[in-house]
Amino acid sequence: PSFLPSFLPSNITMPSCANPSCVSPTKDAATMTCPTCATLPLAPAYFCSQECFKAAWPTHKKIHKLGKQLKAAQEAKALEEANGREVPEHLRLSLPDWATRYNFTGPLRPAQQSPTRIVPAHIPRPDYADDPQGRSESEIRDKSSGRNIKVYTGEELERVRHACKMGREVLDLGGRACRVGATCDEIDRVVHEAAVERGCYPSPLNYYNFPKSVCTSVNEVICHGIPDYYEIKDGDIVNIDVTTYVGGCHGDLNETFMVGNVDEEGRKLVKCAFECLQSALAACKPGTLYRDLGAKINKVAKSYNCSVVKTYCGHGIGDLFHTSPNVPHYAKNKAKGVMAPGHVFTVEPMINLGSWEDVTWDDNWTAVTADGSRSAQFEHTVVVTETGVEILTARDDEPVMVWDAEKSSRR
Repeated sequence: PSFLPSFLPSNITMPSCANPSCVSPTKDAATMTCPTCATLPLAPAYFCSQECFKAAWPTHKKIHKLGKQLKAAQEAKALEEANGREVPEHLRLSLPDWATRYNFTGPLRPAQQSPTRIVPAHIPRPDYADDPQGRSESEIRDKSSGRNIKVYTGEELERVRHACKMGREVLDLGGRACRVGATCDEIDRVVHEAAVERGCYPSPLNYYNFPKSVCTSVNEVICHGIPDYYEIKDGDIVNIDVTTYVGGCHGDLNETFMVGNVDEEGRKLVKCAFECLQSALAACKPGTLYRDLGAKINKVAKSYNCSVVKTYCGHGIGDLFHTSPNVPHYAKNKAKGVMAPGHVFTVEPMINLGSWEDVTWDDNWTAVTADGSRSAQFEHTVVVTETGVEILTARDDEPVMVWDAEKSSRR
């Protein structure tokens, strides 16, 4: 705690000690202030001694949570008032409150976020869209029931195919917005508006309270980066992860873009991530064990001296955002299940230049590499056919993945 000045005019009333159990004769002449309260929009809290401060701490610290919420609300209001016109730079690039005390593993820092964008009421939405906690009751029921991997055919498969086609169009537009000087928030705006224009709900929005319509993961961010006012820089690699919900189905895909003059290691990483997915999809056909994809991915990653993230995996998708099967990307995993015609799922290996290990920022979403090295990823939604696999989120005129550095480069 800091101290009040030693000498005050005689007509100034000294504050009382904030420790309710204080019995000191100087309790009505407290001279110490709580340093945390001083950083928050709270009235100062005074204490007559270090001992009183320590004694009151277990109870007193609870008010700091309220103060942090109030501070966040004030910051959000300032940003909202600036919405629709140029947001002052000091607001855009200031750290969120949690980040002022966080020990980051790499050089990337978060910025402030714009207000959450609104989906018009006429757009059909998944069950979690309006849930206060963003919980999907249908996914919870599905998980508890132990449902077998769903087989999609006929009209149901066509609805999945349409959702994936919309997702591809939206990602292509988001990718065009990815350039030096653009903000991740601008990519979110483009993706949000493109989804709505196509009658789609942007699936990430409010999924377990995720606040934005797309994930933007820059440099050491592995996945689930929240779009904010961070300005994309020359040499950055940026992953854009889009999922669209339309016709009762989700379509999920992502790509990593090399922005401006990316160094050789960064370009190697992005190419490796592409080839890891390419290798896995080449192995998809009836009879393939889901667990066997990890060995294919690991072999490619190892040839580039890269590592495979183990925490996050591919997943079944369709009428639910996430369902069975689980599709791990690392070798010697214990995933259950055998591919069969009509199975719809994502494969989305996350590849790191350094260690495979990850940590999560205190925003409770952003997963980053534990050693601060860069990470890259590509993702497709696929359906198993009688003879192999169909990439439902494929680029136009590219039914089979083909590496082209220009398609993944932005200026």
